[in-house]
Amino acid sequence: MSVTSRNIKNLLAEQLKVWDLARSNYAALANVETKDFRFDGFDIRVQFNPARIQSTAAKVDTKSIQERKCFLCPINLPVIQEGIPYGKEYQILVNPFPIFPQHFTIPSYHHVDQLILNRYGDMLDLAKDLDEFTIFYNGPKCGASAPDHVHFQAGNKGFMPIEEDCKNVEKSVIIKENGLSVYTLKNYLRNFFLIESDDKDKAIAFFKKLYSLLEVKDGEKEPMMNIITWYENGTWFSCIFPREKHRPICFYEEGEKNILISPASVDMGGVFITPQEKDFKKVTTDDITRILKEVCISDKKMQQIIEKVNQ
Repeated sequence: MSVTSRNIKNLLAEQLKVWDLARSNYAALANVETKDFRFDGFDIRVQFNPARIQSTAAKVDTKSIQERKCFLCPINLPVIQEGIPYGKEYQILVNPFPIFPQHFTIPSYHHVDQLILNRYGDMLDLAKDLDEFTIFYNGPKCGASAPDHVHFQAGNKGFMPIEEDCKNVEKSVIIKENGLSVYTLKNYLRNFFLIESDDKDKAIAFFKKLYSLLEVKDGEKEPMMNIITWYENGTWFSCIFPREKHRPICFYEEGEKNILISPASVDMGGVFITPQEKDFKKVTTDDITRILKEVCISDKKMQQIIEKVNQ
């Protein structure tokens, strides 16, 4: 029996009745401040969300990971946290530190590394079954605060501007064939591949080809990337963001130059998360542009990958 959007919304409602931490953090979302920045044909929203400091500032170096208990392993979950099994591999949990009004984490039952290659099909299944939600994946050095435990996340559709941007911003066609179209968006600050497909196998095949063409940096197990996927009217939409680096220079700066932003999928989707009020107040369009240009791959690299895709 498959899990539905209604099932997980019911889970959230039940958890908020009994879990004080989650209830207070979801209630706090009502008072979260946001502001929108207008770019050429699209908006980027900045959200001031203090509860996200643990994720944004998470230490994800090997030593720190080894020294802490994994908070996604079933044995380490709070006693009060309940989940819904998704197949035999995953369970769906309420995320107690939400960005979205309804925010879920979907970890494997098994403590294995955050790697996507053979799990992209699982992501497509989740998007179809949970069709009121957008599913996203943060690579181990691309915003995942648990790079040692494979997981996806899910949040309400319509929250991230990218879903509408993929319809409205001018696109360039990379591949157009029966059951599969692949595009890039023009002048979008973030280079990424948009897969549109009504054929799961074709989407997976293209993803694996693209994956094989992306650089694996020294000491890494997979190419750096974020993925955002949703399902609508019989079609999967999947945004693949190859990454150049984990965090921008401003994350490490001191004093006035410091901006504590560690971009992950939600930021790539058009909602920048700032857990510190000082950053929310001072961030500018120039800062957003610079951060995205730093952490995403360059136009030159993007073009080289496109040429290889078409060979």
